[in-house]
Amino acid sequence: MTTHGDPATHAGAPAVAARTGPDDAGGDRPAGAAEGLPAALTGLRAAIAAARFPLALPSAEPARRTATGLTDQLDDYLLPRLARLDAPLLVVVGGSTGAGKSTLVNSLVQARVSAAGVLRPTTRSPVLVCNPADAAWFRQGELLPGLTRTTEPSENPGTLQLVTAPALPAGLAFLDAPDIDSVVDANRALAGQLLAAADLWLFVTTAARYADAVPWELLRSARARGTAVAMVLDRVPPEAADEIAAHLSEMLAAQDLGAAPLFVLPETWVDGQGLLPDRVTAPLAGWFARLAADAEARSAVVRQTLDGALASLHPTVDALADAADEQAAAADALDERVRAAYRGAERTVDQGLKDGRLLRGEVLARWQEFVGTGEFFRSLEARIGRLRDRVVAAVTGRPAPAAELRNAIESQLVTLLRGVSAEAAENAYTGWKAHPAGAALLEPELAHPSADLPERAERLVRDWQRGVLELVRAEGGDRRFVARTAAYAVNATGLAVMIAVFAATAFIPTGLEVATGAGTTVAAQAVLQAIFGDQAVRNLASKARVDLLDRIGALLTEEADRFLARTAEARPATDTGDALRRSAREVEKARHRAGLSGTSGAALPAADQGGRA
Repeated sequence: MTTHGDPATHAGAPAVAARTGPDDAGGDRPAGAAEGLPAALTGLRAAIAAARFPLALPSAEPARRTATGLTDQLDDYLLPRLARLDAPLLVVVGGSTGAGKSTLVNSLVQARVSAAGVLRPTTRSPVLVCNPADAAWFRQGELLPGLTRTTEPSENPGTLQLVTAPALPAGLAFLDAPDIDSVVDANRALAGQLLAAADLWLFVTTAARYADAVPWELLRSARARGTAVAMVLDRVPPEAADEIAAHLSEMLAAQDLGAAPLFVLPETWVDGQGLLPDRVTAPLAGWFARLAADAEARSAVVRQTLDGALASLHPTVDALADAADEQAAAADALDERVRAAYRGAERTVDQGLKDGRLLRGEVLARWQEFVGTGEFFRSLEARIGRLRDRVVAAVTGRPAPAAELRNAIESQLVTLLRGVSAEAAENAYTGWKAHPAGAALLEPELAHPSADLPERAERLVRDWQRGVLELVRAEGGDRRFVARTAAYAVNATGLAVMIAVFAATAFIPTGLEVATGAGTTVAAQAVLQAIFGDQAVRNLASKARVDLLDRIGALLTEEADRFLARTAEARPATDTGDALRRSAREVEKARHRAGLSGTSGAALPAADQGGRA
């Protein structure tokens, strides 16, 4: 038979004061003092759930583990325990592989409730054993709500086997956890999750393995969280008991765990049911019996562990907030590298329009041919006819249609756009490749412009050219001229405006322009000024240039967006770190108002005679 707890809600959490009774761990706490804690913790949980660490930074994976651990502790322990401070004391029995945890649990409850054996790992799913009177609390699933309840043994680490044992006093429950150093990743992770849900850790180690690194790492974690801890040193050769116990006590004291009760169990045999002799477990069983019978002592343990867990949240969440800030800063840095690359492309285009480079080559040749035919002037008003002979003398070439000049302009601009787009893509790609978070986001195609960039660039230039013609029609200084000279004159004048856009000085020739253009720019300036007037010429060229740069800027923005879309998907909310810090401060304020921990020193009773059997 299996039952499921409710992992999504903690409906009883806000009603702490209403659920307390004479034996409640709240003691003489002011009425309702702890009521703000569940709300503050719920707010913190929401802030943690909203935090994301998708960018491949050194801090990302530790932050994800921390966030998962905090969420588990809130769901598994803090919120359920606040909802029921008077619930049975949960003792999580943890330790290394082969330490004898299951055998010890079976012996303490005088029944074979947890599998023990030589095959490892033995405990594949956790086993919780309690007095029948306490079964309802654990069966409801408020504690460890993410684990499926079952009454049968299971190899699924996502289940919690519930077993009742009349020999175990009411008010006390043992949870036999998987090995903390299990070769199975899921078992190791579950062991850590269960230890974080304990009111009391009963840490079991052996004479051969008590100095191993993994147990001490978890013991330091317990100390940092203020968790109550008791130690069992198992399978100790009688002749070495004093020496080993003294050394372990020194190690505990060095880690600020000297107050933890220590029980030393000698090497011995087990009976036919796999249980240790009563004389071996009697000191530990007696200690637990006294703890179960003393509501005040149990309350002190719960309060110490709960307050310690709450106190540890603030620095842990602060570190999580720092990691969230680092994510946001990395996303900003990646975006800036992309934007810098494409800003450079826009500057190159702008400079290309200013320095006259686009007036050379094919564009210049086609412009000379176009102006040199004389057809341009024959289509214009008689009032500029006197300029024709001087202009024609300034240029040479064979007659050519306006379409060839328009195509040459288009080709020159498209070539420029393809070049700057390729350079920008390469620079952005290189910038990301040098950043650990950026390298993880890259795909090979980002090193080059979009596959359809040439077509889009051609379309952009053609649209701009049509826009220039519309500009000539709309803003020509002499609209009667435009009407009389019809489409050819508009097209010819539009081409002249396009040529004007390619010169930095609005047709005031520089030495380079005179040398390469052979007076062409002077000719264009004279023609346009004769038609529209000097200021109109400058306005037309300026507006056409701004329009072209705007269109190119939009094209390059689309290219940059191929990169920026990747950081947008990965970017955390800009205030994630601040939201985490605010929530942690609210929890800390509520914790101080609640006054859960009124004890000084260790809450646990001492072990008789050092816990020696």
